[in-house]
Amino acid sequence: MIRVGVVGAAGRMGQEVCRTIEDHEGIELVAEIDQGDSLELLTENGADVVVDFTVLDVARETLAFAAANSIHAVVGTTGFSDDDLDDVRARFTSSNALIAPNFAIGAVLMIRMAELAAPHFETAEIIEFHHHDKRDAPSGTATHTAERMAAASAVWAADPTTHEVYPGARGGAGPAGIRVHSVRMAGAVANQEILLGAMGQTLTIRHDTTDRTSFMPGVLAGVKRVADFPGVTVGLDVYLGL
Repeated sequence: MIRVGVVGAAGRMGQEVCRTIEDHEGIELVAEIDQGDSLELLTENGADVVVDFTVLDVARETLAFAAANSIHAVVGTTGFSDDDLDDVRARFTSSNALIAPNFAIGAVLMIRMAELAAPHFETAEIIEFHHHDKRDAPSGTATHTAERMAAASAVWAADPTTHEVYPGARGGAGPAGIRVHSVRMAGAVANQEILLGAMGQTLTIRHDTTDRTSFMPGVLAGVKRVADFPGVTVGLDVYLGL
């Protein structure tokens, strides 16, 4: 039996994680933590794993507490800097952590497909759509995608744009100059489209999230397997054998 605590349990993702854990055999929900609650509830209730889908400042505290108390961590919060990740890696010496920008299996496959396609195309742009309450732009999934694509190919055509009628119309320039466009819209959950182009052809790779339940198989994979991957893992790929 894997004993799990959830930080941000009252949030939309937190509630879904709690429901999923309660319904899943072999996993027990032992702590539901939200604003005003102490992380000590994790140790008091013997949590083996903590799951955190909150905001960056809270997730930093969760990770530090988990590392200090030999609790494994599965984190879906985005926005960690390289310095943040270095700090987390230094802390996790007696337990492990998974930090993933997206827990939807389809989204993980989308990023991998874009990475495989990148060397065969000379231009690429990313358009990501999220609900209107999302605070950061671009999303962690979009930045992770751009980083992986840029690392996969050293040759990208320059942007031919010399004038923007509306400043920012060409989106933000990410790694290797890959343009990233963020849409924030009521009714959306999380969607991403990757456009790649070369002479005479284009390729579109798209993933659509219509419900937060799409993230739960990835969360369960993280909870079940985090003990098997030493240290800190960024991205769900290795857990899925990609």
